[in-house]
Amino acid sequence: MERGFELRHIADRECDSTTLRLVSLNDVRPLAQFTSRAAFRPLKSAPNLQGGWRAAPRDQETLGAMLNQFYPGAVADWFAAREPRPPVTSYREFTSRQTGMYRITAKLDDATAGAVIRACCYKDFCLKRRLWTVEGQSPDSPDTKSALPCLEPCALLLEFARKIARLEQNEKAQLPSPQAPPGLPEDTVAESDFGAPNNPRRLQFVLEKRSAPVTSTTG
Repeated sequence: MERGFELRHIADRECDSTTLRLVSLNDVRPLAQFTSRAAFRPLKSAPNLQGGWRAAPRDQETLGAMLNQFYPGAVADWFAAREPRPPVTSYREFTSRQTGMYRITAKLDDATAGAVIRACCYKDFCLKRRLWTVEGQSPDSPDTKSALPCLEPCALLLEFARKIARLEQNEKAQLPSPQAPPGLPEDTVAESDFGAPNNPRRLQFVLEKRSAPVTSTTG
């Protein structure tokens, strides 16, 4: 009996194996780095992983190596999140450590920081289930995200918070009103180009700032 594992995109779960391209460990890194349109993926937990492939690791070591290429550090974080007291770092704790140009992220008030978090971590932009919080903001509900846990703010959120803090300081800066619900960019703007007025996270921030934050305890 042949043993091993199989990985494939969730959209391909019902596909016949013969219709999917077999990839090796060496193929996984470039596969995870770019979308089907060859756009760079700065966030590996974004729901824009290209499909049409399958991997067949024969042992746990190779399986772990492949998973770490698709979702860096996710396996270790998954085990850590199952601890009685997961090592979660809140927004305030995380930003209080920042120096240089990122010190400004600690100056966002709770309501604005909450809108930044909801926009940057929106389910259409990131599949990780956020376990950390800021005052007045709930962690992600388990039924809205994947099983991948997020234990602390990421570099992408930090840069987004910095950009929003600068825009909030600049009275002349105008955040455009979205004409339609934003989604992940395709060819018009890079996902991490927060300077672009039509960046989807900037548009989502406008929507989130208009809504009342969910009251919850900090974490």
